[in-house]
Amino acid sequence: MSLSKGWVGKAVFAGLALLALTLLGGAAYAGLGQPSPWEWTLQESASPVMDQVIWFHNVLLWVISLITLFVLALLIIVMVKFNAKANPVPSRTTHNTLIEVLWTVVPVLILIAIAVPSFRLLFLQLNIPKADLTVKATGKQWYWTYSYPDNGPFEFDSLLVREKEPRLLGVDNEMVVPVNKVVRVITTGADVIHAFAVPSFGIKIDAIPGRINETWFQATKEGIYYGQCSELCGKDHAFMPIAVRVVSDQAFTAWVEDAKKKYAAVPTTTRVAATGQ
Repeated sequence: MSLSKGWVGKAVFAGLALLALTLLGGAAYAGLGQPSPWEWTLQESASPVMDQVIWFHNVLLWVISLITLFVLALLIIVMVKFNAKANPVPSRTTHNTLIEVLWTVVPVLILIAIAVPSFRLLFLQLNIPKADLTVKATGKQWYWTYSYPDNGPFEFDSLLVREKEPRLLGVDNEMVVPVNKVVRVITTGADVIHAFAVPSFGIKIDAIPGRINETWFQATKEGIYYGQCSELCGKDHAFMPIAVRVVSDQAFTAWVEDAKKKYAAVPTTTRVAATGQ
């Protein structure tokens, strides 16, 4: 029996040490707004939604780790204490009411405890607050087109620039938003299904042709945040990055004025005449 306790103790200690290393060391490998070398955790949060996503992820990590260690301990006890050599005369017990009730009720209670914060997070993601700014993101093969319905009749394309860093994430024209403002993002697709996803904001939503979807984020830190199309959309799916530049209110106002001139919509009559139709 002492052997069994020793093995169980070592297994539990090793499991707890690994869990602590995972939880405490993860932050060092998580980047803000973009992937980091050897990263194996979630990207650093830059929005209230992502704060909750990380919290829920960490809670679930503790729950699943404790369940795994508990099951591992039971398996080790069974292998050591109830093998043929240590227990030559096995018990013929087939039912135990208390144990059967526990292994039914306890998992149900665990699932309920997980469901409550899960539904709360889902509501936070889907219930869009009053927006300070709306951006329309249209997925195309294989780039994004952005327009700002609240700020004027202009739109622009955002394409991958292979020479820019980070690799396969740099674009020619970034989506620009102000810091600490609620940004409503409406998405649609022009050809096939795409998906608009930015990990540091905790957002991911499909862009479907003929349909409008919406999500939101509130960037809490200035900087550039990268994402990618997260729905297989054809041969260049891997080369369809998303870049969001978060700036101050003053910088955003100046950018809008410049964008109105730079990306001003061409009148339809002029565009048709230019094509000779």
